[in-house]
Amino acid sequence: MTSDDEATSAGPLSRATAFIRSHPRGSAITGGALALVLFGGSALAAGAATAPTAPSTQAGAVADSTPSPSAPSSKKATPKATSTPKATASAERAKPSPVASPVPLRTCSVASAAADGRLGTFEGTVVNAATGATLFDRNGQTPARTGSVMKTLTTATALSVLGPDYRFTTKVVGKDGDITLVGGGDATLSATPAGSESVYSGAPKLSDLATQVKSRLGTKALKSIQLDDSFWNDADRYDASWPLTERTIGYQPEVVALMVDGDRANPALATSPRSTDPVGRAGEAFRAALAAAGVKGASTAPLTRGVATSKTVLGQVQSQPVSTLVGQMIPNSDNTLAEMFARVSSKVSGSDGSAASLTSVYQAALKKAYSLDSSKIKIVDGSGESANNGVPTAFEANLMIKVLNREGSLGVLYDALPVSGQSGTLATRFTGANAVARGAVHAKTGWIDSAYTLAGTIDAKDGTKLAFAFYAIGNVTGTAREALDTLTTAAYSCGANLTNS
Repeated sequence: MTSDDEATSAGPLSRATAFIRSHPRGSAITGGALALVLFGGSALAAGAATAPTAPSTQAGAVADSTPSPSAPSSKKATPKATSTPKATASAERAKPSPVASPVPLRTCSVASAAADGRLGTFEGTVVNAATGATLFDRNGQTPARTGSVMKTLTTATALSVLGPDYRFTTKVVGKDGDITLVGGGDATLSATPAGSESVYSGAPKLSDLATQVKSRLGTKALKSIQLDDSFWNDADRYDASWPLTERTIGYQPEVVALMVDGDRANPALATSPRSTDPVGRAGEAFRAALAAAGVKGASTAPLTRGVATSKTVLGQVQSQPVSTLVGQMIPNSDNTLAEMFARVSSKVSGSDGSAASLTSVYQAALKKAYSLDSSKIKIVDGSGESANNGVPTAFEANLMIKVLNREGSLGVLYDALPVSGQSGTLATRFTGANAVARGAVHAKTGWIDSAYTLAGTIDAKDGTKLAFAFYAIGNVTGTAREALDTLTTAAYSCGANLTNS
């Protein structure tokens, strides 16, 4: 507005103000009319441009501009007009709502990689680890078989229930020449001679245990050796959903509380045939160790099964701490240690150590320790061998955020995860075009006859930290591994710009 416009409008405004002061009862109505006359064209146009549905507040504004009774004046003060509740409510409704911050449009798609036929029936989730926002999801709330990705849940449960410093203990109790070897779930207990190592570096030795027994017995002759694997009931020692070939090929032993060298025929090999009687094999190995230690009558002492009654400890040995065993289990995907972690976690948590107890044990531990909604998970075993396990990819991805952030003792798990193209079961993967993501993916691999899986974290190209879980389910072959690597590499390239479309 120019100065000429201001001068032209000054006269009518002064006359209107004088009228309001001399007619207080009609001031509110007159003020509204005055506002409409003076500002109608421009005000209504502005209103239409900014808030087309907002109710008018002009009457309230005129009333508020009336001189206050306390203001100094040479004339008699006019009572201030008061807005009615209806006018106040109208004014409240007219207040502009806060404008939400704009959400960046994500445009980088991995849909074609996720649709690769080699992935079978695909389920997957990718989450921004910093914000918790789900960037990509395909049936992420549906529980499904995990393969060895299950070992991440088993480790998280063990670190919570047992703690990183827990050690599995094997002891010998007895008196008067009758002794009992009591298993405590330590599959690393080794029959290898002093100076040599089994697949489990630093494992406790039967020879050390035998030497302790010799020291306590002195010259007394041994009468009997009892074997006690009652730490949990071994009726469910081999799940019906596990192929029997897993035992004979060498991937999975029977799950009992007393065994030696993971019941391997060759203690130095991670994959070595297992027996149908790990407890009996442990007993034979212990008797030989006692004889080698010079215990009188050891070589002829009968082996029996039973539950220890004596409280007198003649010797004991302990495994490496859980934190060390995680570093031996995760990179090589050791099923034996995973089953030991699961069963002992059940016992220490107050349950019975059975396979049937695992779902409730894991649900409780993962919810309490890491505040995760574990209600949908179903746990049949600790290793992931069973196709009857059920864990949603969304749950797994959110667990991996906790692992990345090293919550509780989960840094132990993060440090043990294979790294793409560098270590563990990922050492020979992420090749060709996928080599750009070498060193950027920390993840657990999984494989059973009906699934290939991968879950972990990604240090994306743009610096974003992502957590993910991908399952290829059904009639899938080894080519699914490359398809999983390709999808993971695509997520690496997208980073925070990853879209769900």
